[in-house]
Amino acid sequence: MADPSSYRPKPGDIPDSPGVYKFRDEHHRVIYVGKAKSLRQRLANYFQDLANLHPRTRTMVTTAASVEWTVVSTEVEALQLEYSWIKEFDPRFNVKYRDDKSYPYLAVTMNEEFPRVQVMRGHKKKGVRYFGPYAHAWAIRDTVDLLLRVFPVRTCSAGVFRNAARTGRPCLLGYIGKCSAPCVGRVSAGEHRELAEEFSDFMAGRTGTYLRRLEKEMTEAAEEMEYERAARLRDDIEALKKAMEKNAVVLADATDADLVAVAEDELEAAVQIFHVRGGRVRGQRGWVTDKVEDVTTGALTEHALQQLYGEESGDAVPREVLVTALPDPAEPVQQWLTDRRGSNVSLRIPQRGDKKALMETVQRNALQALALHKTRRASDLTTRSRALEEIAEALGLDSAPLRIECYDISHLQGDDVVASMVVFEDGLQRKSEYRRFQIRGRVGDTQIWHGQGQDDVRSMHEVITRRFKRYLAEKERTGEWADGEDALADGSPGAPTEDDGRPKRFAYPPQLVVVDGGRPQVAAAQRALDELGIDDVAVCGLAKRLEEVWLPGEDDPVVLPRSSEGLYLLQRVRDEAHRFAITYQRTRRAKRFRAGPLDDVPGLGETRRQALIKHFGSVKRLRSATVDQICEVPGIGRKTAETIAAALARTAPAAPAVNTATGEIIEDVEEAPPGTTGDAGEPVTAGAPDDRRGQET
Repeated sequence: MADPSSYRPKPGDIPDSPGVYKFRDEHHRVIYVGKAKSLRQRLANYFQDLANLHPRTRTMVTTAASVEWTVVSTEVEALQLEYSWIKEFDPRFNVKYRDDKSYPYLAVTMNEEFPRVQVMRGHKKKGVRYFGPYAHAWAIRDTVDLLLRVFPVRTCSAGVFRNAARTGRPCLLGYIGKCSAPCVGRVSAGEHRELAEEFSDFMAGRTGTYLRRLEKEMTEAAEEMEYERAARLRDDIEALKKAMEKNAVVLADATDADLVAVAEDELEAAVQIFHVRGGRVRGQRGWVTDKVEDVTTGALTEHALQQLYGEESGDAVPREVLVTALPDPAEPVQQWLTDRRGSNVSLRIPQRGDKKALMETVQRNALQALALHKTRRASDLTTRSRALEEIAEALGLDSAPLRIECYDISHLQGDDVVASMVVFEDGLQRKSEYRRFQIRGRVGDTQIWHGQGQDDVRSMHEVITRRFKRYLAEKERTGEWADGEDALADGSPGAPTEDDGRPKRFAYPPQLVVVDGGRPQVAAAQRALDELGIDDVAVCGLAKRLEEVWLPGEDDPVVLPRSSEGLYLLQRVRDEAHRFAITYQRTRRAKRFRAGPLDDVPGLGETRRQALIKHFGSVKRLRSATVDQICEVPGIGRKTAETIAAALARTAPAAPAVNTATGEIIEDVEEAPPGTTGDAGEPVTAGAPDDRRGQET
């Protein structure tokens, strides 16, 4: 625990102007980013008597080891820079919105020759019109299904579109009248674009004019005794009205607004947003956040607006943003929104009428979301704090282990041995810092073991050695940096970074290393740390059989109560490491099982290998094929076919076995790869992880 007075800047050194400041911990990680109208006054609030600070603020300033700041000219610039730094550094003491997801939008790709209607998630693309967001993708598909009867815009992928154009046959939607089939020339590109524009106008809320036009056409068709056309127009009108019923009118027709409501308690806050376009509720979304800093409702609203509009611009920012509490001050936020929209944006609290009534509905939704989250959540701030305190008490640690790393070994009968490293900070997953290792039986130039006698204990020793060797190397570089050689141009401290500017991932040590296993694995991990001279990292192991916690050098395990929050957290950490290792091991094993005689054919890539197997059905049939038959496969020339035939001839299977009792030939049967097993050999079902963030080490 650091003393804030040890890094407190002199009052005269802090400028009395707008700016953004960063607190860093002893490992130079950014742990908090804030902005201020006056840096001098704002920072002075952090360096008062600790007894006067909010508990979470007190935890932040005692965790920090330095503070730095950047001066800007206006509060709007400070707001923009604060948002950029929060996105870049992900400080753990800033408000973090959890349970957020990539909400689906209804998108019309007006940037294509033949615009397409589809569901889209993620970042918005230029030239695409978006409507939403919606809570569920199926809600979009229901709406689109109703509207395609009236606006038969294409919904197929580029591949399906090209295939239909090549064959001259439209897809099923083209046959049933829910697509105008521009792929086969039923309508021109211009006519199809007009349909897409009418679809977009209807979704944007301009419904009255279009409905009146259809009703007029229906009346005229009836008067001219074109009853079939009149009936079709009648059905179109009913379909449009049914689609409109899904979005009730709540405000005046011309109203475009977002309503943002915040519900909070001492530990958490829930944010709910209603998107109103053309007077109708077009979408809804919500977040939940831990209040890891001492913030007001207005500050929470400001963070929500940053999260909502930080990546948006243009029409995505409505003319009105209605909130339950205004940021303090509100003018910079309103100016920031205006800049992003390109025209005036009104940021205010509704006082009366329909807008106030709708805001009360949004507020009720926020309260319900917070209540539901509290009942479901097993990892709230209080629970996590209690879990970390219980772990510290059980293991005899001086302080709660804020960073926990867990390691697991996975293999299949000694083959494809891999290891995983997962990171939990403050009891929450830190997936960006996950790592996975290939176990080779070697650390540096030292051979640890030979042959197939690989086991979990030696693998654990290797992976701990490799990880903490990297830490020592980064620590040495950090020491050079700390002397000022690599300080920033303004003299403020920086952070150890990779060549591409990213922070070095092994530069931060854990307070606790957890290994999946019992006393032998714990002893191996502790021995690796001792060999490297590291004595400030605690080690424990969690054995699966009885969920016992093992400590180095102890003959008996530590038994935590089954209801212990500390044990529950250790189980979550261990299970996540196990899942991550199993996923990596399964991937490597799948690659090994895919290897076959075709893999050794020079110049034969994965695409043509798959084409050969698809054409012949199996390697056995391919082996019996002639060179001319192999040449029939698209992309295979005669020279390549001859090479394939020669390679398969060299790898021909041995003569079939014969049943000596019956004289029958025993046919070869290719078995599917056996099920994945973990360390103890039990079957394991992996989840659906975000493994792309883990990097092979």
